[in-house]
Amino acid sequence: MGIGVVTTKYGKISGVKQDGYTVFKGVRYAKPPVGELRFAPPAEPEPWEGIQRADTFGKMCAQFNSNDEGFYKKEFYSHPDFQFEMDEDGLFLNVWTPADSSTDRLPVAMWLHGGAYMGGCGSELEFDGEALAKKGVILVTVNYRLGALGFLAHPWLTKESPNHVSGNYGTLDQIAALRYVRENIAAFGGNPESITVFGQSAGCMSTQTLITSPLSRNMISKAILQSGGGYHFPLFANKTLADAERAGERFVACTGAKSLEELRALPVERILQAQVMFFMDALKSGAVDGLPFAPVIDGYVLTEGYDTAIENNNIAHADYLIGSTRNDITVTSEMLAAGEKSPVYQSSAAFSLKLEELGRAPAYVYYFTRQLPGDDAGAFHSSELWYMFGTLDRCWRPSTEADYALSDRMVSYWANFIKSGDPNGEGLPAWEKHSMGNPFVEILDID
Repeated sequence: MGIGVVTTKYGKISGVKQDGYTVFKGVRYAKPPVGELRFAPPAEPEPWEGIQRADTFGKMCAQFNSNDEGFYKKEFYSHPDFQFEMDEDGLFLNVWTPADSSTDRLPVAMWLHGGAYMGGCGSELEFDGEALAKKGVILVTVNYRLGALGFLAHPWLTKESPNHVSGNYGTLDQIAALRYVRENIAAFGGNPESITVFGQSAGCMSTQTLITSPLSRNMISKAILQSGGGYHFPLFANKTLADAERAGERFVACTGAKSLEELRALPVERILQAQVMFFMDALKSGAVDGLPFAPVIDGYVLTEGYDTAIENNNIAHADYLIGSTRNDITVTSEMLAAGEKSPVYQSSAAFSLKLEELGRAPAYVYYFTRQLPGDDAGAFHSSELWYMFGTLDRCWRPSTEADYALSDRMVSYWANFIKSGDPNGEGLPAWEKHSMGNPFVEILDID
């Protein structure tokens, strides 16, 4: 049983059958963004004849490897089986489907990885679709352009654009991937009318961008925001196109390019080296303002800031689940000692209350507090990923039976929400919505 070959809009692809599901790795959703397509919106892939094998993860998008050492290197990036080649040609997605036929119409979840818009990919060690597939959910993970290649704004680029904008190419990649899922997921046994977009850190900011953008918000039925979004989230910069263009001019000066043609002709290694120079110059001059490369309010992809969009009720009419971790970004030891909650926690709760104020259903809010075994890092930023993807067996940490029980609980909550917009289910502790009259927060920890 299971789907072995699917017919997409562009051609046939074959996956790898596993126990109870099929995985399709390295599925191209856009043309290689090279040459004239560098610093340009993604273009649809070319159709093909015959059957393409989708049995190997694609290359990850070009990035400066900042994970050569340190905490996150050990946590997520040291396994030899998950070391992927980098390339500008990295616009691939991966699909895990438990469907037996294209008529199954299973719920779909599209995952956007984190990494500060500078690193990461959709095939990292901690991501896998097996646990969700065994709950009846199709998982799609996505690569998107990063750093300057994904988010450079510059007057040269704005001038050539038919929409008179630049930057946001990584976001347009995500929207292209979402459109690919909408148009093709039925062939994988999925329901294009039941798509949950979710992500963590920069992937969460990306999710909030997609629920906000007029180009994508009507394609989303549910969203999960993990440690990177909400209402009054402290790291939202709300940069304008003019702000981003000024930063882009400083970046291009670091490359030495004198024209757009020269910029597009530079070796990708030169672009990545220029990012380092750009960061150092920005630190010296004090010109750092939030993440160096990130979505900007350009009047096209984003027409208003994130908080303003919420206040104007201009976000996807979707079901929401949102939360953070105990030792998340913006958390200080002084906060924890005083029993105070971080700005990330507060923005999650505020998001739900704002939905209710607007006359919409409030969100399900969580707080992940498990102090992970193996060191004193606690419930650090990204720590919940091992649990909600059910990949603890890949983690170096000495997980206990209680950790696996927590992971099973979280996979069930996430899968139930993806299916119905409600995380609750048989055998699970009741999770209530976070409302003005009942500010309930689900604490995710071992018993």
